[in-house]
Amino acid sequence: MIDTLDRVIPDGEERMRLEVAGDGLGVLTLCRPEKLNGWSWESSRQLGLLADRIRFDDAIRAVLLRADGRAFCAGIDVTAPGGAITGRSPAERTHRYHEGIRWVHERFAAFARLPQPVVAAVQGYCLGFGFELALMADIRIAAEDAVFALPETGIGVAVDAGGDLRIARDAGAGWAKLLALTGRRIDAPTAERLGLVQQVVPEAELEKEARALACEIAANAPLAVRAVKRNIDAFADAGLAEALDRTAMAAALTLTSEDAREGYAAKAARRPPTFEGM
Repeated sequence: MIDTLDRVIPDGEERMRLEVAGDGLGVLTLCRPEKLNGWSWESSRQLGLLADRIRFDDAIRAVLLRADGRAFCAGIDVTAPGGAITGRSPAERTHRYHEGIRWVHERFAAFARLPQPVVAAVQGYCLGFGFELALMADIRIAAEDAVFALPETGIGVAVDAGGDLRIARDAGAGWAKLLALTGRRIDAPTAERLGLVQQVVPEAELEKEARALACEIAANAPLAVRAVKRNIDAFADAGLAEALDRTAMAAALTLTSEDAREGYAAKAARRPPTFEGM
C-alpha cells in the first residue's frame, strides 16, 4: 500500500489538483489524462487531503469536480504502485484488504460529507471507482458521450465504495442490482432518465454548464446552502454507513478470492473468465 500518514502531495505525483477561484468556487480536477484518470490508493489519499483543505476554506462555497482528458475516470489503475496487498496467510491478507478498504471509505466520506455542495462534470468513461466518485457528488452533469458502469462482478469482486448503494438510493434497488450484477454500461441519456445524472449537455458545453451551476449555488447564502445539503443527506443517506461496513468486508473477501485472481487474469489475457465460486 502507501504511507497513509503522509500529508504531502509531491510535485509531479498529483492525481488531482485544487484551484480556488475568486467566485466562491473550488475546482477539483482529476489530472492524469494519460491514464484515463485511473484510480489508486494514492488517489484516495490525495482526495482525503484535498477534502480536508476544502472543508475549512471559507473562500470555497461550492466545488466543481471535473477531469482532464477524454475520460472522467475509467476505474482502477491496475498498474499503480502499491495496488496489491499481501499477507502471511489468506486470513491476514483479507484482514489487510478490509482495513485498507475501510480507510478508503473514510477518505471518500470526507469528500462526500463536505459542507460545500459538489457539482460533478462527467465526460467519457465513468467506470467503477469513477462512477462511485461521481455518485458522491451532490449534482451530476454529463456530456453526451459519457458512459457509466460498475464492472466489478465481471472480474470477480464486489462493488467496494458504495456505488451500488447510491444507485439504489437515487434510482431504486432494482436498477442498482441490474447495473451492479451485470456490469452493464449505460449512456448519459439513460443515466439521466434513471436520476443518476441531473442534466446532459453537448461535450463542448460541459465545462461551461457545470461551472455556471456551481457558481449559481456559490452565490447563495452559505450557511443556508450547507444546512440544506446536510438535511437532505441526513434523509437520503440513512442506513448508508451501516451498509458500507458490510461493503468493506464483502470487498475484502472477494478481492482475496480465486475468482478475483481468475477475473484479473482473464481481463489481462482478453478472454472470458471461468469463475468457480471460490
